[in-house]
Amino acid sequence: MLRVLVTRPEPGAARTAKALEAMGHRPILLPLSETRPLPVDAGALPARIDAVAATSANALRLAPSALVARLAALACHAVGAKTAEAARAAGFAHVEEGPGDAEALAARIGPGLAGKSLAYLCGRVRLSRFEERLAATGVRVSAVETYDTVEIEPSSESVTARLGGAGVDAVLLYSAKAAQAAGRLAARPELAPLLGAARVLALSGRVAAAFGPGAGDRMRVAAAPTEKALLELLRRPD
Repeated sequence: MLRVLVTRPEPGAARTAKALEAMGHRPILLPLSETRPLPVDAGALPARIDAVAATSANALRLAPSALVARLAALACHAVGAKTAEAARAAGFAHVEEGPGDAEALAARIGPGLAGKSLAYLCGRVRLSRFEERLAATGVRVSAVETYDTVEIEPSSESVTARLGGAGVDAVLLYSAKAAQAAGRLAARPELAPLLGAARVLALSGRVAAAFGPGAGDRMRVAAAPTEKALLELLRRPD
């Protein structure tokens, strides 16, 4: 049994905890980031919108009801299964589940939306490649930022208490914001006995880079940006 530190916020943290328990591990929840809704003016969108896209479930969970009401009758292109689930829960009736990768989703939907307008529900912090790839195919993208992600940096005392004074075997990193906060925690001398020997498992290369060089050869990156691939790293002996 491994003691695994889960740095993602709810509602994902609880799902991850269940998955870890099913694998025989002990999850320890320590959110290092949180999502906050942003004010959105649904009336600021262009008069004509032909479709909707989302590459984050949070963009849909935190979208204001007035915005969803305006867009719900349109096809919603979700990056993967979790985002598609969030789209249906938000009220979208026509949800297309994508391949699980933002750039692959852009490649799939871009040709069919050339010359049309797309409302992209997204976070304030995001990569630009999805929008750039769609724009290159002639899609008019209107980015609608429905949420922001901010770091949480707990005190060393609260981290020690959460860990019960014992070290962890692995740290799971899902976002760049959480990775930055985790990197700073790991650098604190007083937390070295608890975090210094743990494997650091990142959802992507971008997330790994945000942690910084402190993990050295203890850093591992998931083969794909999915939780399944991330948790698979726990099965490896190294």
